Amino acid sequence: MFKHQGKTRTLKHNLRIASLLSFVAGIVNVVGFLAVQRLTTNVTGHFAFFVDEVFKLHFWEGFVYFLFIFFFFLGSFVSNFLVELISRKNADYIYVIPTIIESMILFSVAIFGEFLIKDNPNLIAFSLLFAMGLQNSLVTSISKATVRTTHLTGLFTDLGIELSQLFFYNQPEQKYRLHSSIKLRLTIISFFFLGGIMGGVFYAPFGLHVLILAGSTLLIGIAYNDWKLKLLLLKRRIKIFHKK
Repeated sequence: MFKHQGKTRTLKHNLRIASLLSFVAGIVNVVGFLAVQRLTTNVTGHFAFFVDEVFKLHFWEGFVYFLFIFFFFLGSFVSNFLVELISRKNADYIYVIPTIIESMILFSVAIFGEFLIKDNPNLIAFSLLFAMGLQNSLVTSISKATVRTTHLTGLFTDLGIELSQLFFYNQPEQKYRLHSSIKLRLTIISFFFLGGIMGGVFYAPFGLHVLILAGSTLLIGIAYNDWKLKLLLLKRRIKIFHKK
């Protein structure tokens, strides 16, 4: 799911990582908005607000919206910097540190966020945007831009294009490619919605503590991937032993 990159990735790998990370993003998207009334998984809306505040000469408010954009960018930068750094030592574990950092951010906001809502809600938004920048950059790097999980605008655009292409492309290879891509996009959208629904339902009784679910989901994904990797290495050793 996390380990395979480039040509070694299959549709199955992309479906697994897409369902996991889009579910997390769906939770963060809804919980972040309900908690601080800020978009915390993408920056498109923040750019519009930034320009609006600047034209109103509200420079401090504009600067805050700029920081929202910057922290998403910073998360993306840090994630890929770590991926490049770790890949030079052990490519099998390039996903671990960025994912653990993201989960720790989510746990921290879940535990301490209630104390920040009144006095410094923007700090919560900065943290969640940084975490989503980490996630979006990581999955983009691993899947070679095939999977994106933190926002849906591009997904719905691509889905509309590909559904229309079904009426015109009839070759088996073309149909397989389209069906695979449509399946992937529907998976991301579905799990994003599922995460959003769960975030909305559980926010009322649990507040920001719902983010514990998102952080735990990431750690479960790491544990599952590590288990699969160890199992694969064990199978390889057994085959080598039998050959000898």
